[in-house]
Amino acid sequence: MPRMSMIDSPPREPLVVASFSGYFGDRASALDEAMAGDPLHVLIGDYLAEITLAGISARFRKDPSQGYAEYFVRQVQPHLAGIAARGVKLVTNAGGLNPRALAQVLRGLIAEAGLALKVACVEGDNVLDRLALLQAAGHPLRHLDTGAPLASWGRAPISANAYLGAWGIAAALREGADIVLCGRVTDSSLTLGPAAWWHGWRQDDWDRLAGGVIAGHILECGPHATGGNFSGFAALPGITFPGFVVGEIAADGSSIITKHARDGGAVTTDTVTAQLVYEIQGPKYLNPDVTVDLSGVHCEQVGPDRVRVGGARGEPPPDTTKVAVFAPEGWQIVSWAFVTGVDIDRKLALLRAQLHRLLAGHVDHLEITAFGAPAAQPESQYEATVAVRIAAQAGERDALTEENFFTRLNSLYLWSVPGFYTDSGAERALKPMRRIEYWPAVLHVGQLAHTVVLDDGRTLDIPPHPQAGPARPQPVHAEPEPLPPAAGRATQRAPLGRVAFARSGDKGGNSNVGVWAAQEKAWPWLRQALSTEMLRRLLPQAQGLEIVRHEFAHLRAVHFIVRGLLGCGGSTNLQADQVGKAVGEFVLSRQIEIPVELLVDEHPAGAHGAAPGVPPPAPTARAAPQTRP
Repeated sequence: MPRMSMIDSPPREPLVVASFSGYFGDRASALDEAMAGDPLHVLIGDYLAEITLAGISARFRKDPSQGYAEYFVRQVQPHLAGIAARGVKLVTNAGGLNPRALAQVLRGLIAEAGLALKVACVEGDNVLDRLALLQAAGHPLRHLDTGAPLASWGRAPISANAYLGAWGIAAALREGADIVLCGRVTDSSLTLGPAAWWHGWRQDDWDRLAGGVIAGHILECGPHATGGNFSGFAALPGITFPGFVVGEIAADGSSIITKHARDGGAVTTDTVTAQLVYEIQGPKYLNPDVTVDLSGVHCEQVGPDRVRVGGARGEPPPDTTKVAVFAPEGWQIVSWAFVTGVDIDRKLALLRAQLHRLLAGHVDHLEITAFGAPAAQPESQYEATVAVRIAAQAGERDALTEENFFTRLNSLYLWSVPGFYTDSGAERALKPMRRIEYWPAVLHVGQLAHTVVLDDGRTLDIPPHPQAGPARPQPVHAEPEPLPPAAGRATQRAPLGRVAFARSGDKGGNSNVGVWAAQEKAWPWLRQALSTEMLRRLLPQAQGLEIVRHEFAHLRAVHFIVRGLLGCGGSTNLQADQVGKAVGEFVLSRQIEIPVELLVDEHPAGAHGAAPGVPPPAPTARAAPQTRP
């Protein structure tokens, strides 16, 4: 593929990319906030997670004219004139399963407003209609984790979307597109595409491309990098309403991670690390455009709310990509009950036995989970109460009708445990939900038809990377299992969260957990203490599951993949924490023997240097970026 901008042009100023969405359902006002914030070049919005695709697939099946993030239209419509006036580019995967339909809607709004914005869409990810042909041609679409062929699944897929790379986005921008609508591209492609276009990166600029992927990975989840969902939130200012993240991507692939000066939250090496270790596969981060070596990635606080990220190294990409395949798999329903008072364990045991007896023969699987424990000296009735979540799964919808599920649950009032009740003020669980199962398949990139459809109807074919080759296997362990911490130090039993932060998330049915030392002095102890066996002790539900451990010394982090912790994936996981967002915080809550000299603060301040409750210095606004010619 040709170079994406003028070959002889000098290095450009950093590209300023601002996030306005991290998932389908994110803060609807975020685009308003970004447009009212500091100057920028490109807006990016990520709407597609694996569990989101499952929901969109079901809706798209009912109405093929939809299949995209409808509320994105309401978000962007008020800002079309501003985008045109400021020369801002917008790149999003809000196109979901139907980017062409979304493009048609936007073009109508643009024409109605008398604007000259050009809309392009990126297609070729949808391979649903080709699944049978691909398998017949010798592409078994093997499961990413188990290696089983798709034919063994026994399900009838309703959607199948391959993860495309960034070069289609870059090509659309090169051709003058102002808004680029994508379906299932990799999350980081939303940033890498604009960066490759802006800086004129070649397809073999491995380290620069790797840096662009890292920047995209940090930006893709919006407020995750400004303090949202962060273990050390108590020490951050303005955390009630943290802003969305901004990245300044330099020509060498390094980046400055920051935020709009007027917005809340903070950007520190720890808030950035939290996103770096989120939902990764290990030291090798596979991407359709480059394989990123994360082992040397590091963060440096270079100013208030400004963190420089560098050290990424790139290699040729794999010659396969992931395909998210979804198929219906039965039905499920969830309801809640409450138990109050003493003898809670015995009450819960009896309630479980009663529910299994009541629902036997109707449900295939029952997940009964008690939340919390009564206070030792409750000051109110509710401090003596435990919430009980009752989730049922069945192959047929009729097995979970009102008569077969809710009426049976509601019949317990007079013959169950004392202190039992349901919330009669809440909506009754009467309508089962369709379960959509996930199959992460692997497909050779040569079988994809990556295409850009421009505003004038022209199409551009984006060929596979010419240097793509077999993926190198992820190292099972980057380093040998550590030796136990040396004896002789005075220790105290305390929650791991006294000295560490954590972030966790889903990769299909696997959960990743990244744990890193809040202070440099705690790192030698943490890497020794946090062995695979120790994680099994801290995470009892991981017993019997495969755990893969890696270390990221530059980030002071130990990273784990717990295979199968989330079943077959969030869309069919009956657990309340379907996609593992709270696994890391649970690990931090567990007690472990910690050297006394490391237990300084109740809440670790982290690398930004603020003591608990003391905000870092006030941020400074960025200079306005130049407009690209």
